[in-house]
Amino acid sequence: MFYGANSKTFAAAAALRKNMTRAELILWKKLKNRELFNVKFRRQHPIYIFIVDFYNHELKLVIEIDGEIHDDKAAIEYDLNRTSELERYGLRILRFPNHDVLFQIDSVIYKIQTTITELGPLQGAGLSREA
Repeated sequence: MFYGANSKTFAAAAALRKNMTRAELILWKKLKNRELFNVKFRRQHPIYIFIVDFYNHELKLVIEIDGEIHDDKAAIEYDLNRTSELERYGLRILRFPNHDVLFQIDSVIYKIQTTITELGPLQGAGLSREA
């Protein structure tokens, strides 16, 4: 579930959980307690050398919320490489800009629900996928 993350990555993740951005907090309210999607998400979750914003292990689904800093050319390249590294573990990555979470949360929720439905089934989660 952690793909070899070390103790420093775990400590950094714990610190990030205490300092989530406004957009992360808004989405976390939708993801936590299995209320909306009936699947368990973890926030600020260590994976290898990275910390992802939200992670569901059963579906191998990562959700990232990107602030304006991610618009910089170097950050875009870093994010592409990071996504590629995470995909090597068989993970599916969804990215949303802060703006979408803050002002278009319904479309974000719809995209997450569509992806969860595609990636299902989960034992006891009430979701299904044609094999």
